[in-house]
Amino acid sequence: MPRRKEKRTHQDLSTIFDMIEYPDAFRITYLANAVVFPTYDTIKKDFGLIRAEYVLLACLSHYDVLTAQDVSRISGRPRNTVGRAVHRMLDEGYLARTPDAKDGRQATLRITPEGRALHEKIAAYLKERQENVLSALSAKERHTLSQLLKKAALDVASKDS
Repeated sequence: MPRRKEKRTHQDLSTIFDMIEYPDAFRITYLANAVVFPTYDTIKKDFGLIRAEYVLLACLSHYDVLTAQDVSRISGRPRNTVGRAVHRMLDEGYLARTPDAKDGRQATLRITPEGRALHEKIAAYLKERQENVLSALSAKERHTLSQLLKKAALDVASKDS
C-alpha cells in the first residue's frame, strides 16, 4: 500500500481535477475547503464561535432585521443549526430579539454593536484567507470568477425556491 503524502503535489491535484467525473464541483469544493476549514478552526480557537454562529452574525451584519428562518434561507444552513446558533448568540449578547409584529410565532433578530464588532474581526480573517487562496488570479480573472460564481449561485437559489 503506497504511503500517503502529507502535502498534495500539483500532479496529484491535476490528475483528480481533470479525471474526476464532476471536475467543476470538485474544484469549487476544494477551493471552498481551502478558505473555510482553516479559517473556521481559527475562529473557533480565537473567538469560541462555530461556523453557524458566525454565519448568523455575517447575515445580520448586512440586514437590519431578519428571522432565523430568513438566515437559514439566505445562508443555506439548516434551520435547526441556525436556531441553536441564535440561542447562543443571544446569550452572548451578540444579537437582540423582538417579537415579530406580523407573525407572533416568530421573532426578529438584530445584531448588537458587540456582534457587529466581532463580525468585523472575523470577516477580516475570512477576507485574508480568500485573498491568499485566490492570489494566483489576476484582477480581471478574479472579477470574472466572482461574476460566474454569483451567476451560478443565484441560479441555484432560484431553483431551490
